[in-house]
Amino acid sequence: MGADRGSREVVVIVFDGVKLLDAVGPAEVFAEANRFGADYRLRFASVDGRDVTTSIGATFAVTDRISAIHDVDTVLVAGGDGLVGRPIDPDLVDAVRAVATTTRRLASICTGAFVLAQAGVLDGRRATTHWRHTRLLAKAFPLTTVEPDAIFVQDGTVFTSAGVSAGIDLALALVEMDHGSPLVRDVARSLVVYLKRAGGQSQFSVLVEASPPPQSVLSRVTDAITADPAGDHGVKVLAAHAALSTRQLTRLFHAELGTTPARYVESVRVDLGRAALDAGHSVGESARLAGFGSPETFRRVFVSTLGVSPKAYRDRFRTAAVG
Repeated sequence: MGADRGSREVVVIVFDGVKLLDAVGPAEVFAEANRFGADYRLRFASVDGRDVTTSIGATFAVTDRISAIHDVDTVLVAGGDGLVGRPIDPDLVDAVRAVATTTRRLASICTGAFVLAQAGVLDGRRATTHWRHTRLLAKAFPLTTVEPDAIFVQDGTVFTSAGVSAGIDLALALVEMDHGSPLVRDVARSLVVYLKRAGGQSQFSVLVEASPPPQSVLSRVTDAITADPAGDHGVKVLAAHAALSTRQLTRLFHAELGTTPARYVESVRVDLGRAALDAGHSVGESARLAGFGSPETFRRVFVSTLGVSPKAYRDRFRTAAVG
């Protein structure tokens, strides 16, 4: 990737109810890149050019009408809760459809993908959005191939990203495309974020997002898995922890966690392995701490789950941390 120091206009499209971090997270990446030699000019546009009210109630200053945006380098459509499960402002959809024909690359953050889809931009393309809404996106827009567990997806000149902080990952990737790895490494280090999570990496940490309800009998099972990841966690053993039949246990995992017992165990081990790598352990040590039988098994499952090898993940983290 070669460095390109030319000036680039980046427009973030906002609207009433926009998620504030969806707009400012990526914008901060581009602004920070300017400190290291890039030349991004940031603008914020709404349908009527008026300031908007964000999801937290704060007023967000707007610089342009969307209709005034022509031939800019990059347009990002931010997300918001109001874009899901209800009609989207047709003026917003029409404006995005028009701008899509003149911008070099078009991107969405989180549920902003629903605006792109409604505008027809995602027809025949691969895309993603926040994991909570991937099924709805796929059902509502069958011409779009939804990749539910991706951090971000590039299909030609159209980019879509997952929930909230994934917009930062996408912005880092765009900066890297424009200016190369050395500059984006400086940006990531300055912002104290990962250099760049792989686009195919899992959207969420299983230990944070995939927990059973507090009163569920599965709590005993998941606690046992986390306490001893290397232990025997076959379905019969786990069923005994919960005093359930294997069939009942499997049904409960599907109902409450949307996965199987075996896949949950694997996900916990991958998550613990990732944490060990973050803490500076070697691949072999991380495999052992996470409960994998061998480094090779760890590598295979890690690549399958996160789209990057443990060594590559560790090296990226170390590069971003120490430069």
